[in-house]
Amino acid sequence: MVLTDILIPTYLQMLKALSGWLGKAEAQMPGGGADALLSARLAPDMFPLSTQIRFACVQAQEGMFRLKGQPFPRSIDILLNEGRNAVAQPGSLADAQARIGETIALVESLASGAFDPDPERPIAHALPAGMIFDLSAGQYVRDWAVPQFYFHIMTAYAILRNQGVDLGKADYVTHMFAYLRPGTMPAQ
Repeated sequence: MVLTDILIPTYLQMLKALSGWLGKAEAQMPGGGADALLSARLAPDMFPLSTQIRFACVQAQEGMFRLKGQPFPRSIDILLNEGRNAVAQPGSLADAQARIGETIALVESLASGAFDPDPERPIAHALPAGMIFDLSAGQYVRDWAVPQFYFHIMTAYAILRNQGVDLGKADYVTHMFAYLRPGTMPAQ
């Protein structure tokens, strides 16, 4: 399988799901009440929802540029700084939706210029703490890009559920309904 055949649909499906969850939160908590969710967290030492959203966007953008072998755009630094400062400045749901929309557009634009990265191409993945991981592109996708992205997506989902947003499994896997065999949807 081509590495981008894994990452691109994963990023697009789950970012669109995340946007849908935020839309549900807004609909369930009208009058701006849902904006308070951006400061919610699962544990005192975890980042809040606002950061989880931005870091999911960072992971998607980084994954695309890293596989293309291109330098990161300024948008990644902006998202990282917003995420790191989200406790003091969580922003609004409109801000979060804008970041998700920008990331979806970026992934779609990079995907339109089809590329097939060599799974054996070496990638040196440096973290801010100074650690550097030496991986192949295939290892990077399997062991970093997908798990890190899902960590932030799933944490955002868990925060929203924990804060009382009415979400269920169908909201998490909305993309699966494209594969539903006709006539097999249970009656409500």
